[in-house]
Amino acid sequence: MKIGFDNDKYCSIQSQHIRERIARFDGKLYLELGGKLFDDHHASRVLPGFQPDSKLRMFSQLSDTIEIVIVISAEDIEKNKVRADLGITYDEDTLRLRSEFQNRGFFVGSVVITHYNGQPSADAFRQRLGNMGIKTYIHYLIDGYPHNVKLIASDEGFGKNDYVVTERPLVIVTAPGPGSGKMAVCLSQLYNEHKRGTRAGYAKFETFPVWNLPLKHPVNIAYEAATADLNDVNMIDPFHYDAYGKVAINYNRDIEIFPVLNALFEGIYGENPYKSPTDMGVNMVGFCISDDSVCCSAAREEIVRRYYDALNKRAEGADNQDEINKIQLLFTQAYITTDTRRTTIAAKQRAKECGHTSAAIELSDGTIITSQSGPLLGCSAALLLNAMKHLAGIDHDVKLIPQSMIEPIQKTKTCYLGSRNPRLHTDEVLVALSVLSDTDKNCAAALQQLPNLRGCQVHITVMVSDVDKRIFKKLGIGLSCEPIQKSPKQNF
Repeated sequence: MKIGFDNDKYCSIQSQHIRERIARFDGKLYLELGGKLFDDHHASRVLPGFQPDSKLRMFSQLSDTIEIVIVISAEDIEKNKVRADLGITYDEDTLRLRSEFQNRGFFVGSVVITHYNGQPSADAFRQRLGNMGIKTYIHYLIDGYPHNVKLIASDEGFGKNDYVVTERPLVIVTAPGPGSGKMAVCLSQLYNEHKRGTRAGYAKFETFPVWNLPLKHPVNIAYEAATADLNDVNMIDPFHYDAYGKVAINYNRDIEIFPVLNALFEGIYGENPYKSPTDMGVNMVGFCISDDSVCCSAAREEIVRRYYDALNKRAEGADNQDEINKIQLLFTQAYITTDTRRTTIAAKQRAKECGHTSAAIELSDGTIITSQSGPLLGCSAALLLNAMKHLAGIDHDVKLIPQSMIEPIQKTKTCYLGSRNPRLHTDEVLVALSVLSDTDKNCAAALQQLPNLRGCQVHITVMVSDVDKRIFKKLGIGLSCEPIQKSPKQNF
């Protein structure tokens, strides 16, 4: 993978910037954390070199000063809202996040249940947390939030919320997903800290859009593509320009809410320490891009990939035409088409030539490898084998997994496990290679190439199984698929 981002520099200057922000206040900063913390694969795709756990690595440099508060909305608990990428409900993800943080040595102080209005499922979840010895707090719905500033910044507004007792100077406020109430928890804490004589601070940590890149930079356009279902729009921050005469990029929701935040800060402190929504951020990503052309190319790939994701969702029954239209508009702004993704051309050309479902991968040196479905392997599994053989210098005609080994696996799948598709998936191929690697040097050499697939791009001419999606994701491969669902009789 070509590198366009300096991850070590990022960890260093980002942590230093947060320390400086803490020092601006009375040694207490509430940091609203947007986006993913453990597995920020979007950032790693558009900023090659950014590690999916970069934020964790950065925060590990501050771990002794950090306390984590996890926020979950009572409304999301009541609706059994599911995190789409993991397939688990927000309440289960709250427990998962807590365990993940603790396993990495971070202190998780408590869970805050927001938007509370007597929901029975929220009461049950709070009881469950209490039985596990987890401190919980309740924050209530406030009439007219966020515009009724007079009520919000009063004892009948934020003053009614439980005061979240924290021990450390940097309090990271995070959540299973958007709309959980992270910002409201931070502001409520500022109000209640102020009543207790502490001038605490607030800051927002979101990676995208990158405030010091141009508005139409491909990396920022890729963020709009990633949030097309939310209809987020990147904008020049007018407050920042008015205050400093400099262009900075933010997005519509932060810009729209800033006048309200300004009034809330003035209601709590008598003044707002920030002159713009960009001022509130602590994002240093833009200073760590080491090769802009690499990041631009990766971002354009991501925009096309997001477009295919949206098409796939529609093929599965989603009513998301607005999302598709939004990304098509972004194509125009980024001066790209689906053919910008070289693998789409190669996969469709292979399918046209062979008459079967096909796949293509672009390796880090620009080499394109293709595959097709056959009686033994699906095109996804065949593609992995072809790519690994190429990288290991193994002749294409060499059969790494003998037919005599594949056929018993197929029999188990179809006769005993009820599968209608006898062809091996990617996970089954990798397991078979692992078994053979002890005695076959070619299999061992092929397996050693798996790390070299990270950052590569793949396109497949049919929608693939969830199993194959997970394997490509774990390998760090950017996957896109034509919005065509395979039929039981299809050569996949």
